[in-house]
Amino acid sequence: MSQSRDGALAQDRADMLAPLRQRFAQPHTAQGRPCAYLCGHSLGLMPLAARALLAAELDDWARLGVLGHENAQRPWITYHDALAAPMAELLGCDAEEVVVMNSLSVNLQLLLASFYQPAGVRRRILIEAGAFPSDRYAVMSHLRWHGCEPRTDLIELAPRDGEDLIREADVEAALQRDGERIALVLWPGVQYLTGQAFDLARIARAAHAVGALAGFDLAHAVGNMPFPLRAGAADFAVWCSYKYLNAGPGALGGCFVHRRHFDSARPRLVGWWGHDLASRFDMPHDFRAAAGAAGFQVSNQSVLAAAPLVASLALFREAGMERLRRKSVALGAYFEQLIAQRTPQVRVMTPRDVAARGAQFSLRIDGDPMRARRVLDGLRRRGVICDWRAPDIIRAALTPLYNGFVDVFDFVENLAASLQEA
Repeated sequence: MSQSRDGALAQDRADMLAPLRQRFAQPHTAQGRPCAYLCGHSLGLMPLAARALLAAELDDWARLGVLGHENAQRPWITYHDALAAPMAELLGCDAEEVVVMNSLSVNLQLLLASFYQPAGVRRRILIEAGAFPSDRYAVMSHLRWHGCEPRTDLIELAPRDGEDLIREADVEAALQRDGERIALVLWPGVQYLTGQAFDLARIARAAHAVGALAGFDLAHAVGNMPFPLRAGAADFAVWCSYKYLNAGPGALGGCFVHRRHFDSARPRLVGWWGHDLASRFDMPHDFRAAAGAAGFQVSNQSVLAAAPLVASLALFREAGMERLRRKSVALGAYFEQLIAQRTPQVRVMTPRDVAARGAQFSLRIDGDPMRARRVLDGLRRRGVICDWRAPDIIRAALTPLYNGFVDVFDFVENLAASLQEA
């Protein structure tokens, strides 16, 4: 690949997906220059269509009032149906196995209430050491709720000494070693700090082989990589939609429940909106769950919060996840090439294996830990938006919906200048 900015621009001109960039709002510097935005792993850019879709819902509210539940352009009662099908396409499952609702942590708490049922010696939960704090907090709360002892009943698997990444063989070994005591494995699709992607089907098989259930946090995975959830036999999964799904700050999350659990006697925390729609408005005394994952709903969705997700999912459908993945792989290869040539003092933590990573790259900056922060400040001054995690990691996502090869080139050039300055 070309090592010049003109060459990067030429690659963008040849990219069939490049016009999608114009369908997103682009941040600018204080001087009015467009930023190089590589922070989709934290907050995706705003689809321009979101403004019109949100305005349409406000107009329906103004025009119809309560009648909008049935007569809005997208009736509010069944609003999640418009989201379930395109979301299921991204996740590789059936629409009735998906529901968009709440936030990620709330959904995780709800599904842990159903899928973590300790009995006898089978009480332990296996997670990654260094899991995203919300996941650890949720797991700890459920262990305590059931009277378990977190010091012994929480298993946190760390990378081997001297390594940044967790080997899937070590997950399997941990399950084989302690399988009769493990009730649940909760694992990320993509690890938030390192950008490592996992073979979730392999982990689910290993969990099921010892009698445990497998749940996944897809916050950094959905919209980033193809994940065939149903074929991978996950029991459940949760995610947010403000990262790669571009639904806005604090946007609605979602959950997946495998169909084998639809008719089980598994307990759940319930609410009126999870009742079967056919009789929901009869205000029945007894709860009868709606079909599929929709039966795990507790409250109705915020239509105003969901409208931007409609805009974003339409773009995913137009682009196609497979084409987006191919572009993501090409951007990653170009990134690796330039980093090796221009900033050899930076260590890439993210796996070299394309199958084991998505769009995010995590870079460890040599030297004093505060040097990474100074490098980030230098990038920001130069109009590059990425982020930093203590003590010395800079994270950048090459999001194929709106990033191109010139973004990669500009990032590496500005990183080299910021390193020299720091």
